[in-house]
Amino acid sequence: MKLTTLTAAFSLATAPAWAADEMTLLLDWFLNPDHGPIIIAEENGYFAEQNLEVEVIAPADPSDPPKLVAAGQADLAISYQPQLHLQIHEGLPLQRVGTLVATPLNCLLALADGPIQSPADLKGKKVGFSVGGVEEAVLAAVLGTYDLTLDDIELVNVNWSLSPSLMSGQVDAVIGAFRNFELNQMDIEGVEGNCFFVEEEGLPPYDELIYVANTNSMDKDMIARFLAATEKATQYIVNHPEDSWEIFAGTSSELQDELNARAWVDTLPRFALRPTAMDAGRYAAFEEFLHGSGLIPSINPVEKITIDVTAK
Repeated sequence: MKLTTLTAAFSLATAPAWAADEMTLLLDWFLNPDHGPIIIAEENGYFAEQNLEVEVIAPADPSDPPKLVAAGQADLAISYQPQLHLQIHEGLPLQRVGTLVATPLNCLLALADGPIQSPADLKGKKVGFSVGGVEEAVLAAVLGTYDLTLDDIELVNVNWSLSPSLMSGQVDAVIGAFRNFELNQMDIEGVEGNCFFVEEEGLPPYDELIYVANTNSMDKDMIARFLAATEKATQYIVNHPEDSWEIFAGTSSELQDELNARAWVDTLPRFALRPTAMDAGRYAAFEEFLHGSGLIPSINPVEKITIDVTAK
């Protein structure tokens, strides 16, 4: 295992006899079933077919990956559509180049038998988060539907420990919990969670996990080949869900547990079957939503936010 100054990193490809194109991908989180198409693309040889050698790095801080891509320190990062809109307005040279998970996973998570039976109950309560910027924006939109603001709650950065901080009583709710992961994690611990789905609490639908690249320096051809490999991997996962789970889990003993097995099943129908497909209306609608909510100062055109790297 290769170590970097950022965090522990692992190469997904052994260097072939010819000089493959090397690229670096920063994950949004520690390795988990959300990243299935990336692992299957390597294990089934789809990256090699595209003459790619991909190094994947799990971040020490889940807020870092898009910033590092903007700084030219990686080719791609897995990020979140809401975060991309905000970071472009902050001046970061980023664009969406592909989609990994095409539906919201994020939810506002509380204990089923706890005091938070509605987002309206959050007034005066503590809410945990992990990704600065994006989760505050999402939470602000949810609170706004109940005539609350971020000033009505106390935000607590719990980093990786979303469900543990909730179960331990450190916070009263968490934003940024993934319904395919944290809900299963709590259930395994014998604690029932109550998930308020953000797309049912005032947010328009959006792509949860996307690939972002540096607007000024991206290699469109290399990215297009990466996306072709992950598209083929997604097709394999859909056609062979049990075999693909065995391949995925076989890459690390840390993945071979009940939590990841459950999350794999829940994540499978949410993978983007066409990762290069660009829904311009979805990005325009979310930009307008953020502007109408006062979260961004102006409205960017869709072509500033997302690009089709396969377009000639």
